[in-house]
Amino acid sequence: MAKHPGRTSAAVEDLLTGRVYRFRPNELLPTASTAKVNILMAALRTTRWKSLPASARHDADIMIRVSDNKAADRLWERIGREGGLTRANKAFKLKKTTAIGGSCVDLYCWGITRTTAPDQVRLIKLLTRKNSPIKDRRTILTLMEKIVPEQKWGISAGACEGESVALKNGWLKHVANKQWVIVSAGLIANRFAVAVLTEDNPSSESGIAKVEGITKQLMTAFRTCPSTE
Repeated sequence: MAKHPGRTSAAVEDLLTGRVYRFRPNELLPTASTAKVNILMAALRTTRWKSLPASARHDADIMIRVSDNKAADRLWERIGREGGLTRANKAFKLKKTTAIGGSCVDLYCWGITRTTAPDQVRLIKLLTRKNSPIKDRRTILTLMEKIVPEQKWGISAGACEGESVALKNGWLKHVANKQWVIVSAGLIANRFAVAVLTEDNPSSESGIAKVEGITKQLMTAFRTCPSTE
């Protein structure tokens, strides 16, 4: 992979063939709003979707589809904050994802969970497994497929025309240095689990361009899209 400024980590797994690619797999980076998928997975580890209160289902819907932060705050409390996320991630067999303690103030709780691209791919894979520990995993993927149009950037850049994409993006501006975290993770064509994490981007636009460029480069190495001519 070509060199990119700032900290970057990426991973792709072809769930059909088992082929894997990892770039800087041990790089720990913030999740930003991609943590919202992890939060919902934690909530559905022990409770079925229909058993959640209507208010919690509504929060889950807007947390994923429109990336509502207040809804994420409420579900973060529901799962037991960092302790609940840590317990869930142990059950999910994540290796290097670390939840940060404290109440949510301007995303400084779930949004600064530290993770790696391979751990994010592991989470996505759990949403595709019939023996997944997550109840109603298909509900989560459906919400990820219905992200509002203005947030469908990121790994979707690596999809061929007509392919389904279930994703969640994250963006976070560091107060200290004004640099941006831009993250995207999800499932392309119900086959490719993809995660691209970046930090130290001078703007959100440059970070998005980086994530999309990396995704296109990676997916080209895995397959070629059919010609549309």
